[in-house]
Amino acid sequence: MDLLARFIADKPVVIFSKSTCCMSHTVKALICNFGANPTVFEVDKMANGYLIERALVLLGCHPSVPAVFIGQQFIRGADKVIGLNIQNKLSQLLLNAKAIFIWVSYSSIKDS
Repeated sequence: MDLLARFIADKPVVIFSKSTCCMSHTVKALICNFGANPTVFEVDKMANGYLIERALVLLGCHPSVPAVFIGQQFIRGADKVIGLNIQNKLSQLLLNAKAIFIWVSYSSIKDS
């Protein structure tokens, strides 16, 4: 985890990704659609990428990417991030991490 801690320190959202992974692209697009600007590390393009992948697997990320950290908290992969979005919980995590500063969901506008 020490290796990963250096990458996620002081960053509201970090995504470990592979440039060829469609689920990594999906997670990046989803988080960016909230207005967040995640720090993205493409492990397949990094000299020490295999070490990062090993650390992610040891952390419990299967497959190793995408791996998402919000507010230095390990969220997990695409299934968890998409699930949080469906449950309307992703925006609050992004707000708490100061990755975004305001969020109004369409359902709250529709209800008023």
